[in-house]
Amino acid sequence: MELTLSMFLAQAGDHPVLLGILALVIGVTIISGATDAPNAIASAVSTRCLSSTAALILAAVFNFMGLVGMTYISTAVAHTMFNMVDFSGNTHQALLALIAAMIGSIGWGVFCWFWGIPASKSHSLIAGVTGGAIALNGLAGVVLSEWMLVIYGMAFSLVGGFILGMATTKIIEFFFSCADRKRGNRVCVVLQDICACALSFLHGAQDGQKFMSIGLLGIALAFGMETSGAADFPLWLMVICSLAMSLGTLLGGKRIIKSVAMDMVSLEKYQGVAASVSTVITLFVASMTGMPVSTSHCSTASIMGVGASRSFRRVNWGVARRMVWAWVLTFPCCGFIGWALAKLFMML
Repeated sequence: MELTLSMFLAQAGDHPVLLGILALVIGVTIISGATDAPNAIASAVSTRCLSSTAALILAAVFNFMGLVGMTYISTAVAHTMFNMVDFSGNTHQALLALIAAMIGSIGWGVFCWFWGIPASKSHSLIAGVTGGAIALNGLAGVVLSEWMLVIYGMAFSLVGGFILGMATTKIIEFFFSCADRKRGNRVCVVLQDICACALSFLHGAQDGQKFMSIGLLGIALAFGMETSGAADFPLWLMVICSLAMSLGTLLGGKRIIKSVAMDMVSLEKYQGVAASVSTVITLFVASMTGMPVSTSHCSTASIMGVGASRSFRRVNWGVARRMVWAWVLTFPCCGFIGWALAKLFMML
């Protein structure tokens, strides 16, 4: 489906619901910028390689670049989002179900942001959309073969991030044990800045495609089409989602940075590099293989792995436990909210 901005605006005059869909996509993307994007720069702030303000500005810029840039390189994540649920049938009811899913995802994101919990916006959106699809078509609304990529991605980001965090720390300690401390710290500051840019880029690449794919599906349903076709995103939609994510990062990022970067574990500069490199690897692999992972999962798992490399006592497991509970509850809570709101909207 080729969708120019002029076409969208012309159709919005006759179908105001299109503006509502765009507003919801912007809303859910802003929440992602406030709750998920800050995890990409958490370790750089924790090790004082970047101030929180500078890191947030950097994250906003590279989230923008990542969303636009990766979409021209690979749309594997977007294809997974398109294919994991089935919204075929009555397009009007399907649109209501999709709107319900986005509203539920926004509500859950606001709740987690208020409490400073870096919950996954990706998974809240996936759960909400799945709940809406089930409300519309029952269990047939879930395409299990594609949905399993979410499970694989979750396991890969948590286990892989933790193991890579521990391993990378040990490797750095082994090869640079005799290096001059001050000179090593200066090198680590540069590496951390580079990693923060790469992580913000990859976060934009991962989450941007998820939100744009749902937005494009909603627009297609509003036009009476059962599917948006290929994941061919118009540039204007990429720019709007990029700006929304950057705005969310600037407005709400500090609260999440405090939870991840300052409360959970104390890192030295080389450990911050290890955590960032581990997160870059997990995000890049997931983006290229189409696994819709969470930056929150990848980053916090890597940070915990780095902290545990020397001693498990160095990790504040109370903060980590609160995060894990938020992740565990995201799927059933957002799925139920999406299902319940979809049923309610279809009845009205």
